[in-house]
Amino acid sequence: MSLTFDWLAKRAALSAGKTALVDAATGREYTYREFDDRAGRLARVWREEWGLAPGDRVAILAHNSSEYFEALFAAAKAEVILVPLNWRLAVPELEGIVADAAPRGIVHDAEFADTAGALLGGIEGGRRIAYGGAVPDGAADYEAALAASAPMEMAPRPDGDTWYILYTAGTTGRPKGVIQTFEMALANYLNIGIPIGLTQDDTSLNLLPTFHSGGLNLYAIPTFLAGGTAIVQKVFDPAETFELIKDRTTLFFGVPAVYLFLSQHPDFDTADLSGVRSWACGGAPMPVPLLERYAARGIDIRQGFGMTETGPTVFLVDEAHAVSKAGSVGLPQMFVEVRIVDRDGNDVPPGQNGELLIRGPGVTPGYWKLPEVTAESIEDGWLHSGDVAVCDEDGYYAIVDRWKDMYISGGENVYPAEVENVLYGHPAVAEAAVIGVASERWGEVGRAVVALAEGAEATAEDLIAHCAERLAKFKVPASVVFVDALPRNAAGKVLKQDLRADHGAA
Repeated sequence: MSLTFDWLAKRAALSAGKTALVDAATGREYTYREFDDRAGRLARVWREEWGLAPGDRVAILAHNSSEYFEALFAAAKAEVILVPLNWRLAVPELEGIVADAAPRGIVHDAEFADTAGALLGGIEGGRRIAYGGAVPDGAADYEAALAASAPMEMAPRPDGDTWYILYTAGTTGRPKGVIQTFEMALANYLNIGIPIGLTQDDTSLNLLPTFHSGGLNLYAIPTFLAGGTAIVQKVFDPAETFELIKDRTTLFFGVPAVYLFLSQHPDFDTADLSGVRSWACGGAPMPVPLLERYAARGIDIRQGFGMTETGPTVFLVDEAHAVSKAGSVGLPQMFVEVRIVDRDGNDVPPGQNGELLIRGPGVTPGYWKLPEVTAESIEDGWLHSGDVAVCDEDGYYAIVDRWKDMYISGGENVYPAEVENVLYGHPAVAEAAVIGVASERWGEVGRAVVALAEGAEATAEDLIAHCAERLAKFKVPASVVFVDALPRNAAGKVLKQDLRADHGAA
């Protein structure tokens, strides 16, 4: 069994005076020596003052911040398991996660003091520590606690130990806790760090929510392992993002929604983006017209693919083919193996759709306290992704859609992502999603849910005609519904279940 050492302490020894963390909201900057010291002090608070034992859980409810990453590495040092909570969820939803994870305490920022207080009844011992503002009654003050503590280091641990648990968004039912190990983090560092050429000279801008894998791993944790600098943006704001890019960012990763909102900002055409040497995207299919919009500015965005269950990186397009392979998620990276299979589990040839299976050190060992679900999802080491994929003759992969989002119209499979990509090609369309609705004649037909660009005009007939010119007849939406904006989760993914609930009636 291989061992994981105290990565942050090691990096502090190698790069003591190098800036590790920049908190954009507060202006605070910490060197690796300071980062390691603060994480070590928090770890001792948990172990000695709170009396936590190895394997105990600690929840965190906060916006992106430098303290968030201190808590992450404190968990490693203290041998406890961090449980990031999605601050966009309602209290009853969070109560379900707290009941499942059974944390012994909670870390929160001042903005979520009331929510954290409401969750305390489900937390054994009711311990809480707060930062970023007024400290509620009964909570420890984060800075005071660190000042009164002394740093500790992590003893060598098996690399398969659980570091933190990420709860899925719950789009298919009750949220599941996806176990994240040190081995997964290291595999992701290699799978993403090698292809983007990550070094200690890089500065990454981290704007994705830190209760998601992307917020922690694209590229914050890899940046720390490499000895670079991670800028932490509290929440995504296009105007601030442009400023942070201009000042010092060399690496940028976003979901399609982030790239869309940046492109729609009035400063997009004049913003100085020249300092970024690597642009990448994942989390959802990137519309080809949006890729082309950035390419017109000389920016080639490398599409990738990953899952919470894969740590996350699986695929990435090489830079040379970022434009020529637009629509592809690229090649499987160094430490991952993939297959595409039919419904009987047989491998399919290039050009044929099937379910994507994934295997490698980046794949989760399973779901927290759900052995039956784990056994259903991971067979012989192969994770069933639930995604429809296809591989071309050059070995490049594309994610066609989710199995559950596909609908059958007149006996033909229709993958909404293909139709959505065409809709995005219409100049009046800002956002588009397609769902299947019941049809007496065809079984199901498509319904497009569209948000128009500001000041733009288009009718349902216009959009249907646009699709009819570019798609087979059975793929063309039969109807169009106009909305102000599409519902999305914190990772930027469109909530198809909400669209079905609101607009799925025949």
